[in-house]
Parts: sequence; C-alpha cells; structure tokens
Amino acid sequence: MRTGGLITSLRAAAVAAAIMLVPGQAMADTRAEPAARTEVTIAPVDLDGPAIATVKVTVKNAGPDRMRSLKVSFNGPVGWAVQPSAQEPGGTYAKGAAVDLTFRIQVPEQRPGFRIRTFEATASYRGGDGLGSATGTRSQRTGTPLPNLAAAYNNVAITDESNTAPGDYDGEGNSFSAQKLADVGLTRGARVKALGADLTWPDVSSGSKDNVSGAGQAVALTGSGSKLVLLGSGVTSNAVGSATVYYKDGTSTQGSFGFPNWSFDPASAHGATLVASSDGRNRPSGYGNAGIKYRVFAHSIPLDPTKEVEFVVLPSNGTIHVFDIALAP
Repeated sequence: MRTGGLITSLRAAAVAAAIMLVPGQAMADTRAEPAARTEVTIAPVDLDGPAIATVKVTVKNAGPDRMRSLKVSFNGPVGWAVQPSAQEPGGTYAKGAAVDLTFRIQVPEQRPGFRIRTFEATASYRGGDGLGSATGTRSQRTGTPLPNLAAAYNNVAITDESNTAPGDYDGEGNSFSAQKLADVGLTRGARVKALGADLTWPDVSSGSKDNVSGAGQAVALTGSGSKLVLLGSGVTSNAVGSATVYYKDGTSTQGSFGFPNWSFDPASAHGATLVASSDGRNRPSGYGNAGIKYRVFAHSIPLDPTKEVEFVVLPSNGTIHVFDIALAP
C-alpha cells in the first residue's frame, strides 16, 4: 500500500490548522456598519393657545455624501394652520452639517381633558445618506390621563332583572342580566383570569355605569408585562380598533384587537377568547331572549416587557366595550 501521499496530505492539513490557531491571526470582521441616516428633529412646541407658535425644525446630514436640493415640510394636528407649509433653504450640506428652519403654527385654545398632539416634519433631498427622504415626529401631551378605567365608565351594561330600564349596552336599551352573569361567576368585583392576566369584574351596583364605550380615552396603568389584556365585548360585528400603550420613557406600542358581537358572532371572531356566556339578556320591558348566549371576551396586544407602562389610550370605536384592562407577565 502506498502511504507517502497520505502522510504528506496529513502533514499539510496539520500545518494549515496550526496557522489558523496562531494568536493574532484571526480573520477580520468584514460586516459593514449600518449606514447613518439623516436626522430630522422638532423642537418643543408651545401649546399655550390661542397663539401663533414658532417651531424650529433641524435637519442634520449624517450620510457620507454632501446633501443638496433639500426641501422640508412641516405638519401639525388636523386643522392647525402652518406657515409656510414647506421650505427650501438652498445650498449644500457636508456630512455632519445641520440646518435649522423656522415654521409658524396656529395653536388653538386648550380644551379640558387629556390630549396627545403630534407634529411631523419631512425632509426630501439628494445625496446625503442616499435614501432621498427622512421624517421626524414629536408628540406632546396636555392634561393628564384618567386615574383608572372606572373613571372612564360611560355606559350601563349590567342591570337587575327587577329594574332593566337603566341599561343601554347596545344603543337599543338592552343589557346583561346581573343574575345570569352571577350564574357564570361574574359577580360584582369578581376576579377574572384571562390570557394570563388578573382582571376584575366591575365593582359597581347594577344599573350604574360599569364599562367604557371606546372614544379614545386615556387611562393610567402602571407596571410592566408582555401584553395588555382587555376584557369586554362588542355590540356589532365591527368592534375592532387599536389601543396605544405609552411607556414612562416616552415611547409607545400600538396594537389592533377586536371583540365579537356580544351574541351571534363566532366566539373566536377577531382572534378573541371567550371568557363567559350568560343566558338571555335584559330588555327595556324586562328579562328575555332566554336560550341565547350573551358573552364576554378577552383579547390582548403585545408589549415590550422591559419597559414600564404609564397609560393606555383606548380605541375610538364606540362599539367596543371594555370592562377591565390589566398587564400580563
């Protein structure tokens, strides 16, 4: 058997391995760093209206090439007049150079309640980072969120069978029966476990406001978790919308969810989870519709579990009704 060629090959392989193990011979990391992008920032806006506020927008060329043909537009909330709507400062801007532009915006008189005002500036250009456009936004708040969900209650969903008149869950005077909800464990102040969260059934007397019909209410909520869980149901088949969760660091998460109609829709419509089904409902004339299920569901939106929640803005859809919200691990 000829072994010379084999021995030679083995020696070559050993030498190659030794070379690879020599200190200081590691291969260079050829992965490219992410390209820097154009920065568009908006200075704080004076919201103490009625007044004409001056707003500074800054555009910084963070790209490798000289920026040219710059045009910057600025927008405020719907209905707020801006002058001028766009500016072209002219000139060119080297890497790292910045240009400030001033806009004027008509700020109306502040109204009571909590609001978030969003401003947006968009730069279009040639050169720079090569992307052609960049946008910056700024959100500012006026007022304070409601202290809890109960402070936002604006609808009567639950009535006693002996007095059904106060109920108007669906806009037609109908409501859940307190007695039939109790039969399935939903008594006043009861603990409800759903989608990993600990929720509470409204702790109010029958015939009182006990849920929130969505109208963009901002509600304080503290803690952290992997998801926001909402307990409720819909009064049409289109009870869908988005909730926005704001964190204490100023960032936010928005998520879409929906509830099936409290009766008739498939229980899994819009991705919801059935929590409880009660028999029949209360009508203006008294209890009725026995044998038909009227239901409560849970749904959730994902969150960043590393951040502390500050408040939640509910959807602006009155067909979404919410009995409680909570954070789940």
